Amino acid sequence: MEISSKENTRFFSNTTILPVDRSSFKSESSASKEKQSCCGGIKIFLGALSFVYFAKALSGSYLKSTITQIERRFDIPSSLVGIIDGSFEIGNLLIIIFVSYFGAKLHRPRIIGAGCLIMSAGTFLIAMPQFFMGRYQYERFPSTINSTVSISPCLQDKNQTPFSVLEKSQANINTGCEKEAGSSMWIYVLLGNLLRGIGETPIQPLGITYIDDYAIEENAALYIGCVQTVAIIGPIFGFLLGSLCAKIYVDIGFVDLDSITITHKDMQWVGAWWLGYLIAGVISVLAGIPFWFLPKHLPRTESRKDSSTSSEQSKFISEESKDQHKPYQQQLSFLPFCFADFLPSLKNLFGNPVYILYLCASIIQFNSLIGMVTYKPKYIEQQYGQTSSKTNFVIGLINIPAVAFGIFSGGLIMKKFRISVLGAAKLSLGSSFFGYLLLLSLFAMGCENSDVAGLTISYHGTKQTTDYEQALFSECNLGCLCSKNDWDPICGDNGVTYVSACLAGCQASNGSGKNTVYFNCSCVGTSESPSQSSSAVVGPCQKGKECPKMFQYFLVISVITSYTLSVGGTPGYILLLRCIKPHLKSFALGIYTLAIRVLAGIPAPVYFGVAIDTTCLKWGSKKCGGRGACRLYDSSALRYVYLGLTLVLGTVSIFFSVAVLWVLRKSSSPDDETLSATTERGTCEIKSRKDSFVNSDLLIQSTYWPEKETRL
Repeated sequence: MEISSKENTRFFSNTTILPVDRSSFKSESSASKEKQSCCGGIKIFLGALSFVYFAKALSGSYLKSTITQIERRFDIPSSLVGIIDGSFEIGNLLIIIFVSYFGAKLHRPRIIGAGCLIMSAGTFLIAMPQFFMGRYQYERFPSTINSTVSISPCLQDKNQTPFSVLEKSQANINTGCEKEAGSSMWIYVLLGNLLRGIGETPIQPLGITYIDDYAIEENAALYIGCVQTVAIIGPIFGFLLGSLCAKIYVDIGFVDLDSITITHKDMQWVGAWWLGYLIAGVISVLAGIPFWFLPKHLPRTESRKDSSTSSEQSKFISEESKDQHKPYQQQLSFLPFCFADFLPSLKNLFGNPVYILYLCASIIQFNSLIGMVTYKPKYIEQQYGQTSSKTNFVIGLINIPAVAFGIFSGGLIMKKFRISVLGAAKLSLGSSFFGYLLLLSLFAMGCENSDVAGLTISYHGTKQTTDYEQALFSECNLGCLCSKNDWDPICGDNGVTYVSACLAGCQASNGSGKNTVYFNCSCVGTSESPSQSSSAVVGPCQKGKECPKMFQYFLVISVITSYTLSVGGTPGYILLLRCIKPHLKSFALGIYTLAIRVLAGIPAPVYFGVAIDTTCLKWGSKKCGGRGACRLYDSSALRYVYLGLTLVLGTVSIFFSVAVLWVLRKSSSPDDETLSATTERGTCEIKSRKDSFVNSDLLIQSTYWPEKETRL
């Protein structure tokens, strides 16, 4: 009995361990709940960030779709439109460094929410000139306007027509002319776009690093790919919205639409460009609401907690937890430390050869892509004779989905095949190489110049070689009082476009508005068959018969090229994130974004616009004198300038990408131990916790991530 009692005592003493076991079960249960909470929190943030990316991409792409509309509405050249487009990047430049570096130490979701409000305010400001300017006035000869007075287009007598139709004289320019024309109202568009850039600044550096800090490591690439894919959906709706608004007359609700004598197919047509900005502004406000209710930090997964070196945000979290109960004055002493750490962090970043080379490659490539995307609608309109509405519809429905699919494919390939950083560099280089190789074929898919008398061909049907302003006048219209500044094109029965009915030598007209027909046009019958009918209708003639087929070929190659170039987007992002120290991720992304904005986003639209302006054949004339927007471009010259500039920049970026790959190969070589030993100087070298180098078949990772491969 004594023995059994002792055994029972030992048994019950052993049972006292049971509560400890239960607590371990509880800890496992709490860990699983914490993991679920982490996954749920990051997915909520992922959804909110995706919607913000959608909103900012929609407003940005809508601006691209309205480039030609703004150019016509404010009567400005492409180079000035490029400055307006680049003002968005100037807004980023103003605060990008401070937001990306110091914003990581603050409440990142709320900073993103505040940025959305600023972005929406800028979008609303862009639309404001419509409500302060006068009504849009397009060039039309009085006979095309509903009138009971029959006026001959060929003005052989000054008393036959009102003074306003004749050559603009100096007496017509008065002090209130510029104000009436609203020529300076484009400044509001520039300031609004600048404000958009300021509001958009925190979204990328703070949003992407927030995901990379709290997401499970192997899902980071997929999450970033999802965000960028949803961001591409924004341009789809942006260009479709631009297509819809381009069909609506600019002054809808302010004028009687029955009195409008032009259609959306006319080169002087301006759509309701302002309407889309009001819609985009409302969407930006809605996108910022969820971020005001998201937490500053999310719980971390066990794999990230067990890491000996925490990522950027875990470092700041631990420091905050220690300083939670300190007085406010003691917490302010953290600010001088931030500024003292700024220059060493910058030096560390620029001492990384992989980061610098990839930054140079990205800057040059983005110069190529930004310039190409900005003026792609104009290129399609001028090269293939398409309307603004159809151009935006095609880009939004066909081209942009290819980009979205390409970006998502890049992230999926990275996750499925667990591609290393070295493999990511190869994938990014390959996509750029084959993308620009396909772009080369577009040189053969252009249209010839339209036959415009006095500009591309002479009045006798031969190719134009003399100065176009002097060539606008010929023997057939010398008896007419015509202005070389007018642009009111008509299409003759001979298939030739004439700058105006007066320059075509038309003596009579019938009908009004869009249905006007001109008769007895002396220049129309002077081509190859003088005896043929010499009549003409309102509007320019269509492009050549082969042009519609060339446009289809262009669309096919353009879609394949967009997909190929986009596949390297996500691998490039991962390469950027993994070749730097984790506590510098936000700062590195901020510097990267800053460089792209300053050296690509700002100058590319400007010098692309200046280059495109050199191909203009006929400039418009402002109401108060001076050069306005371009009315007609040289198709061949435009093709070589637009595609050539894009291709040259893309080729240079490929050379820098090859250099990135070479440095990565060298740093991952097991024989090059000397280079690996200098990991503090910053190249993506790999060193384990036991100071042993990893094999070359492993992925390149930073010394801040010991015992962990950077496989995705």
